[in-house]
Amino acid sequence: MIDPELCARVVASTGLSEREAQRVIGDVVAWFGEPVEEFVRRRHAALQLHGTRNDDAFAIIAAELSHRVVAAPTLSPRQLRRIVYG
Repeated sequence: MIDPELCARVVASTGLSEREAQRVIGDVVAWFGEPVEEFVRRRHAALQLHGTRNDDAFAIIAAELSHRVVAAPTLSPRQLRRIVYG
């Protein structure tokens, strides 16, 4: 269920229809609802594709986690490695 006030705000500020605003809000909520472990694995794989070294990748991921809408807990490089490699 999409918050009606949020939907009305998005409609008013963007000119989208209510249906479009609900779809956009649903997509954004789903994006930020990704579990921390999945986010870490997905970002690590993406960074590795671009040749980023693990130490640098884990630093980037830790910084990104601190800026998520629902802030994830602070994870050490060791914890990040454990999420990726088990």
